[in-house]
Amino acid sequence: MKPPQVRAVPAVTRAVAILRLLGRSRTPLSLKVIAETLGLVPSTALHILRALVAEQLLQVDPQTRHYRLGVGMLPLARAVLENGDFPALARPRLEDLSRLYGVTALGVEVPDLDHMVVVALARAQTPVRLHVDVGSRFPALISATGRCVAAFSAQPWTEIERRFASLRWHNPPDYASWCKEVDAARRRGFSIDRGNYIAGVTIVAVPVLNSRGTSSHTIAAVGLGSQLDRASSLSLARDMRAAAQEIAGLLSP
Repeated sequence: MKPPQVRAVPAVTRAVAILRLLGRSRTPLSLKVIAETLGLVPSTALHILRALVAEQLLQVDPQTRHYRLGVGMLPLARAVLENGDFPALARPRLEDLSRLYGVTALGVEVPDLDHMVVVALARAQTPVRLHVDVGSRFPALISATGRCVAAFSAQPWTEIERRFASLRWHNPPDYASWCKEVDAARRRGFSIDRGNYIAGVTIVAVPVLNSRGTSSHTIAAVGLGSQLDRASSLSLARDMRAAAQEIAGLLSP
């Protein structure tokens, strides 16, 4: 059966493009910048911006007339995180891993090859821990999680290779070495990043595989390199694989 054809609705498409643009921007943007960036007629962009402000999805500074995301986005984002299957299933297992190993444990969704998004989180109860929040975004192919994404993605390898070139690491691996690490992640079902992404930090990641053997979610654990030696990292990876398999078995196919 062919999937139903979706007819584009220009006003909706443009509104979503504006929301995504402002979501990527670290600073509020003017009407001129928004219109030019998205190729919109300024009057059309202004009409959509006013509608989004009225719905509290955007806020506009009355002095500068610059726009940013509004508080109306929060209930929508919260509903996604609280009602989604993966965050609800991952959260208790992340808490167990965090408590047992003293790591910050993350549930990550990877909607595409551009970004991964933290959708569930259990913080380490230690004096020193990394700052990350639910909703934090990172490049999809970075660190241990990125190796798992590359290993178990249905995306063309040419796209993966192109995006690898733009990644920023503290201690970047060369492309050939990274490909070998991706192959190792495919064989072992996990990946470990020791200081490549962040100096002195070890990150362990495991994919949550669907019935097709691909993955749009991972679980990851972040700890200091001095805390996660080889033996403890491998033990953590084994427990994370068990948790990922359990989550995968409970998720809808």
